[in-house]
Amino acid sequence: MRNDPTRPTVRTRRLLLAILGALIALPAAAQWPDRPIRILVAFPPGASTDVLVRALGQALTPALGQPVVVENRPGAGGNIATVAVRRATPDGYTLLAHSVAYAVNPSLYRNAGYDAEQDLAPVAMLANTPNVITVNPALMPAENLAALLDAGRRQPFNYASSGTGTTTHLGMELLLRGLAHVDAQHVPFGPAQAVTAVVAGQAPVASTSLPPALPMIRDGRIRALAITSATRDPALPDVPTVAEQGFPGFEALTWFALFTPRDIPAPVAERLNAAINAALATPALRERLDGMGFAPAPMTRADFATYLRAEVQKWAEVVRTSGSTVD
Repeated sequence: MRNDPTRPTVRTRRLLLAILGALIALPAAAQWPDRPIRILVAFPPGASTDVLVRALGQALTPALGQPVVVENRPGAGGNIATVAVRRATPDGYTLLAHSVAYAVNPSLYRNAGYDAEQDLAPVAMLANTPNVITVNPALMPAENLAALLDAGRRQPFNYASSGTGTTTHLGMELLLRGLAHVDAQHVPFGPAQAVTAVVAGQAPVASTSLPPALPMIRDGRIRALAITSATRDPALPDVPTVAEQGFPGFEALTWFALFTPRDIPAPVAERLNAAINAALATPALRERLDGMGFAPAPMTRADFATYLRAEVQKWAEVVRTSGSTVD
């Protein structure tokens, strides 16, 4: 049977449907938002992502003219919240707040429930923070990274992290086993619980993101030995980086971002991105985040998508070489 030249091709039909969908979405996008916006946080209350998003939500509420409601939906390393948002209506009223674990989990889990580059739309990068290596001085008297590594070569130690597959875990494995050849035992806790575990003496060493550890470091209850960013952090200017202490080029950041269902109307996504970036630029919010150990890192949607692709590839390689897995 010959092709009918008057009949539209599959590609043409798809294009027409996409245009029709965009036209239908325009009125709704023009009215957005006209009701509260819900942000599902992939981690429990008190975790770095939760603290950051609640601070941001307070700044966004007056900017958008609608309440920003934060709801914690922890579980499976953040996958439960991610899948919930993937299935949500793509109208800009349901957002996902996640960390770098969003880019790690599809490599770490046999079935994370989503494709990090295809199933959700990266809307806004929020901030990043270095990880920090801390010790309980009563259990581990090391005063710098070299002393900790020397102690580990003599007697393997346990270290707490924010959870299996987080950068606090994978970055520490890369440092200890891959670079320093130290055999340490990983003990996964929650983001805030890892700090509490070291303070309580349940583990002598911890690798966590900076915000939950910062109050305990400032109070002297734990000692910070190293920061995992490329440069020193303004919140702890006297704490040297891992790179400064014999491992040039080492960097492992925890970043935080917002995502939406994939097919969100472009005008809504752009307004969200613009509102979030504007909030991150305000002196009041920047000062508040700086004091908690976060470095605001606003990006355009295009730049964030490019960054996300690189992060997915980077951490997939770290997961592969480390042999880490969750299920």
